[in-house]
Amino acid sequence: MGYLITRAGERMHRYDWVLLGSALGLSALGLISLFSTTQPELSQFFKQIAWVVFGIILFIIFSSLDYRLFRAHFSPVVFLYGLAIAGLLLVAFFSSPVRGAQSWLALGPINIEPVEPLKVILILILAKYFSMRHVEMYRIKHIVVSGIYILIPSALVLLQPDLGSFLILGLIWAGIIIISGVKIKHLFALALLSALVSVLAWSFFLADYQKDRITSFLNPEYDPYGSGYNSIQSVVAVGSGGFWGKGLQQGTQTQLGFLPEAHTDFAYASIAEELGIIATIMIIFLFSALFWRLMKMTHAVGDNFARMYLAGLIIMIASQSILNIAMALGLLPIAGLPLPFVSYGGSSIMTLFIALGIAQNIYKNRGIGSVPAFSA
Repeated sequence: MGYLITRAGERMHRYDWVLLGSALGLSALGLISLFSTTQPELSQFFKQIAWVVFGIILFIIFSSLDYRLFRAHFSPVVFLYGLAIAGLLLVAFFSSPVRGAQSWLALGPINIEPVEPLKVILILILAKYFSMRHVEMYRIKHIVVSGIYILIPSALVLLQPDLGSFLILGLIWAGIIIISGVKIKHLFALALLSALVSVLAWSFFLADYQKDRITSFLNPEYDPYGSGYNSIQSVVAVGSGGFWGKGLQQGTQTQLGFLPEAHTDFAYASIAEELGIIATIMIIFLFSALFWRLMKMTHAVGDNFARMYLAGLIIMIASQSILNIAMALGLLPIAGLPLPFVSYGGSSIMTLFIALGIAQNIYKNRGIGSVPAFSA
């Protein structure tokens, strides 16, 4: 019995509790807000609890799987990438629109959003590709080849249309390319390509309501009951909470239905109204602690694959959280992005815990001898 307790203690000691604790703290704030915003029907609240629990289990599983499997063998990553693409294709042709977007694949009582696991899979595949070719990054062909990995899912995501996820995929790709050591002249070419893609997306992919959200960003009062409505209500909710908030179930914007998607895209605004600035400061603190630990891990690991994966994970979570909060504050156009760990959604929460589990395993196995890699 004493041996088992000792072994359990050793296993628990291996976890980075700042990393895991930050994620759990953010999830707890999300659950508190969800409990308030979904009253009296609490089915979503209990679902989110289940997803957080499953997420913790997945964190434990993936923190125990040797990450060098992904580093040494390209086939598992390509297989996962193929599954994610297949999921996006099924969404494109067989799913029904929800709030104007075809983003979810219904499997019985469960709705899966394939783009969420795709984000982490894309980080893995790009980390694998560039870690094998970091000494050849002066050649532009590697940017082009890596672009193919992101081109197909990005096009399918735009068809949904999901502008927020499209932005995150692009930022992941661009961020990992920059970290890999690309030449300055190639960065300029990448910037021009991004401008071209933006024009094409605006002309052929974005729905009218998405264009209205972007054009109304500078002056939402011009159409306060139409395209500017979401932004106005979010800013009002954030500003009306004060330092301590109005209290759970006391937020007028949240409880009376003025604030749309209070449990998903505008969870930050909902928390600001009911729990106050003190809660939003806590959110910023927990995200900062999470990024600090991931950056510490990035500097501690010795191989390029691990470093690029951790950097890509930071880019994914940081860009999504910053964009979501900026949208809630009226600083950016509304694009529809969940706040990591906080917003309601099983696909997002479980994917994030899997991603942190891989990061935990990377840190645990730092300094251990390498596994021979196969060519891609």
